[in-house]
Formats: sequence, C-alpha cells, structure tokens
Amino acid sequence: MNKFLKWALIVLGSLAAIAFIGFQVMKSQTKKASPEGTVAYERNGLKVDIYYNRPSKKGREIFGGLVPYDVVWRTGANEATTFSTNKDLNIGGQNLPAGKYTLWTIPGKNEWKVIFNKEMYGWGVDFDQKAQRKPEFDALQATIAPEILPEELEMFTISVDDAATPALVLAWDRTRVVVPMQ
Repeated sequence: MNKFLKWALIVLGSLAAIAFIGFQVMKSQTKKASPEGTVAYERNGLKVDIYYNRPSKKGREIFGGLVPYDVVWRTGANEATTFSTNKDLNIGGQNLPAGKYTLWTIPGKNEWKVIFNKEMYGWGVDFDQKAQRKPEFDALQATIAPEILPEELEMFTISVDDAATPALVLAWDRTRVVVPMQ
C-alpha cells in the first residue's frame, strides 16, 4: 500500500507540474499575439493608469464579427483591462470615485456602453469565452456614440486625449470611442 501511495503521489505531482508549465507556455503565446499596453496620464494633479492587452486585426472583421455587437467585451485581450484614477471623475454626467476598476464595453453599431466595474478579475473571459464581468459590481455605465476612423487601425489602442477636458479613447479597426473625463 505504501508503495502504491508513493507512485500515485509521484504521478499526481508530475501531472500538476505539466499542467502548470503548459499554462505558462499558453500564457506566453497569447501575450505574443496580444502584447501588453500601458497608459500613464498625468495633468493638473489627475493621474490615470491603464493596463490592457492589444489584439491585432489580422484581416478579420472586428466589431460585429470577432467582437460581437451587444455583448459584453473585456475591452482588449487576455487579462481584464484595468483603469485607475487618483481623483473622482465625471463621466457621462455620473460620478466615478477615485479608485481602481476593470474596464468593459458593450459595443453596438450606433452606441457603446463603457462600464467601470469595481471587481478585479484574473482573466477577462471564462473557459466558454464569455466575459467574466459581474454586473452587480458596476460602478458606472456611460453610453457613447462611436466615431468612424478614416483609416483602419491594426492594433487595439487605448489612450488619453490631453485636451482641456481629458478623454479616454478606445480605437481599433475603423472605430473610435471617446469618453470625456471631467
């Protein structure tokens, strides 16, 4: 019995090590296809930091295709996108308290919902590729009309427009969504 237990533990330990290594390899491969991106914005005492992953178009139809309309999107690839601010912001006439959030969107043909969620999620989707967002943790939802870009943007990009009123900008393919932050 003792010999059987020893071999069972060796087999289980080996399987756990293989699974761990396999997960790390898979994670590194997805990072190659959708590299990490960061945004650090600072002006007049406002600090905004964004961490996200940047998928590429690669000839695919993006919105209404790879990213379906009217379905929650993790707004990037791999891990859920995070957004942090050191000051309260007014977004779409609503207050977003200073803090750290995950950023989600529901793309639509004529309008997008931009969602700031209080919960932190390890990965953006579950094994069925459905967004892990839990709506009960939403801090704010703003509805924004998308703009059409004159040219395709190959890689998903998040930036902060440095204007009199700074704006969070999401852009990919021929779509741009501008979210004023007062």
